[in-house]
Amino acid sequence: MDFSYPKNEKLKSRKTIDLLFSEGKSVSKYPLRLVFTPIDEVDEKLKFGVSVSKKYFKKAVDRNYFKRVLRECYRLNKHLLLEVMEKPYAIMFFYQTSERLSYQEINEKTVLLFEKFSASIKTETESS
Repeated sequence: MDFSYPKNEKLKSRKTIDLLFSEGKSVSKYPLRLVFTPIDEVDEKLKFGVSVSKKYFKKAVDRNYFKRVLRECYRLNKHLLLEVMEKPYAIMFFYQTSERLSYQEINEKTVLLFEKFSASIKTETESS
């Protein structure tokens, strides 16, 4: 199992990010939210980005801490996503509260959110 987060998996394309916000679907597990949309990239099966709101954490130090935690949770649990995905997806991961949850709590919520995403993907593929 590959627990890396290589550069080519990082969501950096402005066009793809705009597509996520205009046409993306969303699943939530408080305080996390996942916005996703299928993409037609051929190099990677998954493009992933994180975001922590300046509204809740005014200091960049705090925002950067939670972004690091979210990326680590993704890195360790991305196999849950890759198992169910048949086509490439762009995914944006949001931390949406001012509460300072511990790494363990965030990791548990991440696993639940990824399972919810997997269920959403399965129903989407079955309906089409």
